[in-house]
Amino acid sequence: MPSPDTDISGKLIAEFTPRTAPPAMFATPLVGEEASLWTLAVSSFLAATLLPGGSEAVLALTLRMHPEQWPTALVIATVGNTLGGLLTYAMARWLPPTQLPARLDWVRRYGPAALLLAWVPLVGDALCVAAGWLRADWRACALTMAIGKGARYLAVAWLALP
Repeated sequence: MPSPDTDISGKLIAEFTPRTAPPAMFATPLVGEEASLWTLAVSSFLAATLLPGGSEAVLALTLRMHPEQWPTALVIATVGNTLGGLLTYAMARWLPPTQLPARLDWVRRYGPAALLLAWVPLVGDALCVAAGWLRADWRACALTMAIGKGARYLAVAWLALP
């Protein structure tokens, strides 16, 4: 009769099967810290443009794999996402002036403060476009975007960290 470590033919089962692998093997990072942070930067930048993306999941995975990197990951995600929002803002400045849709008229009323909500999926992109189209001060827009997006990533980090 074969032992628990061999198959029917008597050959040794590979040591990396879940049944015999040491528990620490599954905690070993699959991707290095630097690659994880670069992936997070690209993901957070692209997620803030008109391209769909889930940078929150990338941040959560990065923090699960490298929890000691949480301050760096938080800054990278916030800066990358803010730069992506500013790219959307900048592209909107090239749009010809037309009438602002009624739904976005409150961006004119509240100005850059409306960009505190730039992190909200789909709505955030429209807010960045509206702010750029209205030629709102880019520095104030960058600051309010960063505050809103940073608060969102802080909440994700708080939930993702062990």
